[in-house]
Amino acid sequence: MSPEPFDLKHRSRALTEGVERAPARAYLHGIGYTADDLAKPIVGVAHSWIETMPCNFNNRVLAAKVKEGIRAAGGTPMELNTIAISDGITMGTPGMRASLVSREVIADSIELVADAHCFDALVTISGCDKTIPGTVMAMARLDIPSVMLYGGSIRPGHWHGEQVTIQQVFEAVGAHASGRITTEELHELEQVASPGAGACGGQFTANTMAMAFEVLGVSAAGSSMVPAEDGSKLSVATEIGGLVMDVLRRGLRPREIITKPALENAIAAVAMSGGSTNAVLHLLAVAVEAGVELNIDEFDAISERTPLLCDLQPGGQYVATDLYEAGGVPLVLARMLEAGTLNEHALTVTGRTIGDHARVARETPGQRVVRPLDDPLQPTGGFAILRGNVAPDGCVVKLAGHSRRRHVGPARVFEGEQAAMAAVLAEEIVAGDVVVIRNEGPVGGPGMREMLAVTAALVGQGLGEEVALITDGRFSGATHGFMVAHIAPEAARGGPIAAISDGDQITIDADARRLDVDLSDQEIQRRASAYEPPQVPSGHADIALGKYAKLVGSASEGAITR
Repeated sequence: MSPEPFDLKHRSRALTEGVERAPARAYLHGIGYTADDLAKPIVGVAHSWIETMPCNFNNRVLAAKVKEGIRAAGGTPMELNTIAISDGITMGTPGMRASLVSREVIADSIELVADAHCFDALVTISGCDKTIPGTVMAMARLDIPSVMLYGGSIRPGHWHGEQVTIQQVFEAVGAHASGRITTEELHELEQVASPGAGACGGQFTANTMAMAFEVLGVSAAGSSMVPAEDGSKLSVATEIGGLVMDVLRRGLRPREIITKPALENAIAAVAMSGGSTNAVLHLLAVAVEAGVELNIDEFDAISERTPLLCDLQPGGQYVATDLYEAGGVPLVLARMLEAGTLNEHALTVTGRTIGDHARVARETPGQRVVRPLDDPLQPTGGFAILRGNVAPDGCVVKLAGHSRRRHVGPARVFEGEQAAMAAVLAEEIVAGDVVVIRNEGPVGGPGMREMLAVTAALVGQGLGEEVALITDGRFSGATHGFMVAHIAPEAARGGPIAAISDGDQITIDADARRLDVDLSDQEIQRRASAYEPPQVPSGHADIALGKYAKLVGSASEGAITR
């Protein structure tokens, strides 16, 4: 016997059918929905369109095309909007504390609307960093047939004959402070570095997570790297509308896709592409929402057996639009299959396995964005997980884009990002130093700000290969250099990072997987017990951030709220 067909209105019947639902139908008739519309499956189209940034600026246009595809395939779309916070624009300000918090708000808001309005299926459209995992976290919670569509990357700008992204602007701030470029040159660069809609162009957090989720299988193969302003992006959006109806007919749910093997694939893609360390936080969070056991040490094991093949900024030469021209994410899948790091039987939203998509990948002849397996940039992946007496619960170090594996130097300790940035701009950091920024964790921030302004300024001053930085906060995907983030436990929860003082000797040893301070356990405990975190300045989203600080967990577990 063939299986029972999946009920396409498996949830919306409760909202639209029966005499007692006449008031609900009346409301919907009043805004244009016909009786025929309400007889069809209802599909939510959730996005984060907002006018505060380029990253999500095309979401409404894409939503309109997704809705066309849904209607053509026999469904009734209902569009909804949620929030977004620009990491890049708020970077270095108190507003950056809202960034990671927004991931939870995005997931919560989509979950609430989709559940309350009994959607049968869901398309989520994402752009900037936290909207991408936020939408997938909501999909995992709801576990209704769903597809995620990434809005796409911005095209690069051009300055002095070179391709540039926002990364070069952040680094130019440090170069300007040290007199290496003029004020006029800085202003000229800022005018051209971000020339349109779309997320940041390098393999920063947005493109990292878009790649990870295409490899995970919740986005359609080949869809993510189509640039935001490429004409074919609209066609992709229409196709996603048709695809979600197919996913609904098959009754395929996100938790059937978000499995342990699929998450391992996503981690390997991050390692192979030299992607953002934020992927550790976000993939841990998605695993929790999907009910999959995943721990931070598994990231290290996967990265150690995965070669770094993608020559992408911030550590490499190319940007996302170059990857698209080279063959996109399917080309990365093909390399993973060849390297033996792909769990090829993992299912995707298309109904085909991830291995099927890897085998039909097309590679542009002569491309150099994704290196051949016998010519890697590095033999192992772009990050590692460290432990030690500074980070007993773990932390993450980025290894892509530089050759250093060990650094020993004196600590320069700062209570928060602003104090560190002031010291950098005053040229008070010298070669050999280990910059320690604490009280920027999930609770201590609160909100776990990114340190791109500081790290980029150090690179811009020519210190990128001479100093190291450790923090209980986060790094932008645009960060490069010998940088260690997500130190857990954080200072605000009594972690050993609270015990470090100026001049203490810090050792970062990637090969030994250690981060240590030259202090006895007894001295660390004494100092940490006596440490009092500084007062967080009031007047910056105190209520929302206060709620978050009370609910958020450790970075080593994804910094999710419960």
